[in-house]
Amino acid sequence: MSDTLRILIADDHPMFRAALRFALGEIAPGAAMVEVSSQSALEAAIASGEEFDLAMLDLMMPGAMGFSSLVYARGERPELPVVIISSNEHPRTIRRAQQFGASGFVPKSAPSTVLAEAVEAVLAGNIWFPPQQVERDEGDAQLADRLAQLTPQQMRVLLRLADGLLNKQIAYELSLAENTVKIHVTAILRKLGCHSRTQAAVLVKGLSLEDDAAGLHG
Repeated sequence: MSDTLRILIADDHPMFRAALRFALGEIAPGAAMVEVSSQSALEAAIASGEEFDLAMLDLMMPGAMGFSSLVYARGERPELPVVIISSNEHPRTIRRAQQFGASGFVPKSAPSTVLAEAVEAVLAGNIWFPPQQVERDEGDAQLADRLAQLTPQQMRVLLRLADGLLNKQIAYELSLAENTVKIHVTAILRKLGCHSRTQAAVLVKGLSLEDDAAGLHG
């Protein structure tokens, strides 16, 4: 592998990031790695314009809602392969990760040999997922298609709308004019086919992991 490989690691646990960084260093010696620990930091890293060859993404970071980080990353950088690293190994979680655009899924409990196999497959342009028997979910497929219509900025607004923030709060967080936020909200509701902010927030809840495996964390 090239020593110019650039990898984005997104996980809120410092010890796990350190372990992952070490494992990736064994797989891709000389790779440059950038670490982030929250949804907002992930957004900043992606918005920076820095080129990445691979993103390793935890599902449960502060500011994220289930698969929202994955959907955001895929919308902003569709060419960037994303491998989910999660302690939630429920077959439906793995299937949903694939439907929402991940290139791979590695359980946090997996040995380094499995991580290496997955990373090498994805960097070669393939996909890598553990064997599981859950069928494709049309509801998830439709949700992914609807969210794919949003621009990255609209996705940022939607995630904060789903958190219950008011337009002025969203404007402050994203450094936008309040009227700009209003325009985005109107466009979001139209694209998602929703009649209210509440309906849009409920739609986003469909990205959550709560139904996949109670008590597990990404």
